[in-house]
Amino acid sequence: MTSAARSGSGPVVWAAIIAVTCLLLLVFHKILWLVVPCMLALIIYYALYPATQYLVYHGMSRDAAAAANIVVFLLIVAVAAAIAVPQIASHIVDIQASVEPYIAGGLRLTQHSLQALERSWSVLANAHLAEAARQRFDASGGSAAEHVETIVTGVAAWTPSLLLAPFLAFYFLKDGQRFTRFLARAVPNAFFERTLYLMHEVDRTLRAYFIGLMKLTVLDTFTLAFGLWLLGLPNPFALGLICAVLAWIPYVGSILGGAIVVLVAATDFPDQPSVAYLSVALFIVARLLDDFLYMPLTIGKSLHMHPLVTVLMIFAGGAVAGIPGLMLVLPVLGVVAVCGETIGKVVTDPRLTARHRHARLLRQRQASADLAS
Repeated sequence: MTSAARSGSGPVVWAAIIAVTCLLLLVFHKILWLVVPCMLALIIYYALYPATQYLVYHGMSRDAAAAANIVVFLLIVAVAAAIAVPQIASHIVDIQASVEPYIAGGLRLTQHSLQALERSWSVLANAHLAEAARQRFDASGGSAAEHVETIVTGVAAWTPSLLLAPFLAFYFLKDGQRFTRFLARAVPNAFFERTLYLMHEVDRTLRAYFIGLMKLTVLDTFTLAFGLWLLGLPNPFALGLICAVLAWIPYVGSILGGAIVVLVAATDFPDQPSVAYLSVALFIVARLLDDFLYMPLTIGKSLHMHPLVTVLMIFAGGAVAGIPGLMLVLPVLGVVAVCGETIGKVVTDPRLTARHRHARLLRQRQASADLAS
C-alpha cells in the first residue's frame, strides 16, 4: 500500500475540522455585516464567471469583462428594484393591517383543528386544548405584527451593508486569478502541487454549493408555485419564491415557509380547512423531492461528507451561531474539510516532507557557500 493510500483523513483531522468550523461560525456571527455581503458576492461571482470568461476568450481584457458584467448585473437589479420597490413600499405603509388578517386566519385554523381533534379523542377533550390555545393567543395580542415590523426595519438597516456585494463580486472577477498566484508564490516548492490542488478543490466546493443552491431554489420555486396554483392560492409564484429562499436556512426555513403558506390558505379559504391541510401535504412532498431528487441533481455530494456529519453540524451551527450558523455551516464546513483533509495528507506524506527538508538544506548550503574559510 502506498503512502498516499494510507494518509486518509482520520479522527484527529476530522476533530480539528469540526473545531475550526465551530470557531469560524462563532467569529462570522460577530462580523455578520461582512460575511453576508461576501456570500452574496460569491453567488454573483459564480453566476457571472462564465460570461466573464466568454468575453476574455473573445479578446476583451479581464478588467473590462468584469466591469461589463457587473454593469449589466446592476442594470438588471435596478430595473427589478424600480418595478418592485413601489409595490413593496405601498404595502409597508399599512403592514400591521395587512398582517393581522392572516394571523386571525391562522388562529381560526388552529382552533378548528384542535376542536376536530377533541371530538375524535376524549383524552384531548378533557385537556381542553382548544380553549387553552385560544387563551394563549388572546394573551399574546398583536405581538406578531410587531415582529413583522421589526423584521422589515432590520432588512432596511441591512441594505447599506448588502451594497458591498456587487463591489466585492467585481474584484473577485477582476483580481481572483492574481490573488491565487499571490498565494501560490508564498508556498514552498515541495508543496506547490498540493497547494494548487487545495485552491482548485476550495473553488470547486464553493462553486458546486452556491450554483447548486441557485438551481435548487429555481426547482423549489417552480414546484411550489405549481402546487400552490393547483390549490388556488393567490400569487403562487411569489409565495413559492419566498418559501424557496427561506429554505436556504436548513429545517427552520422550510417550517417558516410552510407556516406562511398555511396562514395564507387559512385566511383566503376560511371555510375550507382542507386547503390548508393540502398545503402542508404539498410542503411534505416538496421536502421529499428535495431530499431524494433535487438535492442529488443540484448540490448532490459536492461536499463529500456523510449525511450524519452534515445533520449534526447543522445542529451545532445553530447552537453556536443561531440562524446565521444554520445558513453558513454547510459552505464553511465544506471549505474547512477540504483544507483540513489536504493539510492532513501533506503533513502525513513522508515524501513531501522529505522534499521540503531537502530543499531547505540545499538553500542553507547555497546561502553559506561563500562563508566557508
